[in-house]
Amino acid sequence: MESISGNALQVSDAIISCQLDGKGGLIPIENSEVVHCDRPCWLHLNYTHRASADWLMSTPLLPDAVRDALGGDSMRPRVSRLGDGTMITLRSVNLNSESRPDQLVVIRVFINEKLIVSTRRRKVFAIDEVLTDLNNGNGPTDGGSWLVDVCDALTDHTSEFIEDLHDKIIELEDAVVDQRVPPRGELALIRKQLIIMRRYMAPQRDVFSRLASERLPWMSDDDRRRMQDIADRLGRGLDDLDASVARTGVLSDEISTVMAEAMNRRTYTMSLMAMIFLPTTFLTGLFGVNLGGIPGGEWRYGFGIFCLLLALLVSGVAWWLRRRKWL
Repeated sequence: MESISGNALQVSDAIISCQLDGKGGLIPIENSEVVHCDRPCWLHLNYTHRASADWLMSTPLLPDAVRDALGGDSMRPRVSRLGDGTMITLRSVNLNSESRPDQLVVIRVFINEKLIVSTRRRKVFAIDEVLTDLNNGNGPTDGGSWLVDVCDALTDHTSEFIEDLHDKIIELEDAVVDQRVPPRGELALIRKQLIIMRRYMAPQRDVFSRLASERLPWMSDDDRRRMQDIADRLGRGLDDLDASVARTGVLSDEISTVMAEAMNRRTYTMSLMAMIFLPTTFLTGLFGVNLGGIPGGEWRYGFGIFCLLLALLVSGVAWWLRRRKWL
């Protein structure tokens, strides 16, 4: 395939349709042009749009095994060789508004020496960063450097999210040290996000390592070296995730301890208050019976003297408890 008709790459609802110019920029694809395949063409599609879905199912530029994969339901990061091309599925931190970062988005890529087709449903900000670099003239020059730049941006977003989780864990640890219990559900959400990131980023690290080790014709040695650096950087992020999961387990135990201690203190205080007022409760109950012969019942100062004696009794019991170091 030395050339492609421009209308073969025209999709009415395509997000991006261009050819890399080999100098870090891009060239828009026009209908009437004949696109020479000395540099790769890039189509970025939303596979839920009708025109994009029809093009994926009908274009002769894609192998049959790729059509369903680009618009399918596969979510787990993976890489597979298909003829002269490679099918790659990657996950990205969700930076879309009104979404949590751990609600990861998927990008699927089919790439060979002549063609790059990437698809998504929800917006992937790493693609926008690569497109911005191309518009500024300092983007990738070929398919290998394009893939490396996309993976680099994906890993940057992942690392930033892992750092945010790390900072939140530090704040929770400081709160527990100060005997403050975090809001209900906050720690559970952090642990859920850590587990989700660990589940999907581990196979994504393996995808990067495989891309770095395989001798793909459209990747240079420099691209493979950079891809291995990205895999190593993501591996360090996975180590941080493992450490953070362990720290949240310790935090959960500490929060339970703080809450148990707070409950014990309240129970202890209530028990002491009951002990202090137990004698007075007995005496007031005894003198409150409606029977004749109550001492001081006919004396005008009887009630005042009785209240004074109760106050002295309460003070005496409190002094005794303090002397025994119960208060």
